[in-house]
Amino acid sequence: MNTKTAFSVIAPAKLNLFLHINARRDDGYHELETLFTFLNFGDTLDFSLNEAPAIVITGDTKGIEDCDNLIYKAASLLKEHGNISSGVTINLTKRLPMGGGVGGGSSDAATTLLALNKLWNTQLTTDELANIGLQLGADVPVFIRGKSAIAQGIGEQLVDVQLEQKWYCVVHPNQHVSTAQIFTHPELKRDTPKISGDWRTHKLTNDCEPLVKKLCPEVEKTLQWLLKYAPSKMTGTGSCCFVEFASQVQAQDVLDNLPHNWQGFVASSANVSPAHTELTAIFDQ
Repeated sequence: MNTKTAFSVIAPAKLNLFLHINARRDDGYHELETLFTFLNFGDTLDFSLNEAPAIVITGDTKGIEDCDNLIYKAASLLKEHGNISSGVTINLTKRLPMGGGVGGGSSDAATTLLALNKLWNTQLTTDELANIGLQLGADVPVFIRGKSAIAQGIGEQLVDVQLEQKWYCVVHPNQHVSTAQIFTHPELKRDTPKISGDWRTHKLTNDCEPLVKKLCPEVEKTLQWLLKYAPSKMTGTGSCCFVEFASQVQAQDVLDNLPHNWQGFVASSANVSPAHTELTAIFDQ
């Protein structure tokens, strides 16, 4: 029986370790293949159950109206779906950059659905939550399912993978990249053949990277600077870039030398989303 009325949970970052765009569909969406992994770093969401029916969002909302706030939208969809009479106050502590390609908004939305499914005791299955999440964005289901995965289709077809734990230095060059702008741009590469067989044997790239570098020279500068330490990649549609290491010390060395006009963080990867791990510890122990 759920007796928790207040708790905090992480909304973790994700990285796209590669991102191939195979085709553009007639409905405007893109067929893609990408490898998601989670990081032990992210936003924090504090949930408090309310007797009154209102959904109240506080904290680092950047002045975003409720009608445009993915946290509010997620809570509203679940409340309606579950015919819930009580409300909730959700406080956001923002650490993940907006427009950075690390899934901040999608992760916040997914974590809200996962947490409120527990708090409101709606008892929806993972599939049901993922279907609700897909209404909020193509990346939301991977956060709902909470496992490192190869995603196909528009991002909703997921096959779990087990990855060796790595340490990442993730750098945000203080540039906002619009996902919509990238995916609607005529110069975006959209013809990468689908992977056949073991993905590890293929040349893995981010098809968005050449276009983003052209439109946002600061991203190219970031990728070039990181090459001093290791092969550099961009995640999602940018603007965050990253390098991978076997140890925390190596990743921290990059962060310690970061140019002052950029921001960054160091985190280890996780095959299971930290949001799932934390919610299990809160509710199932």
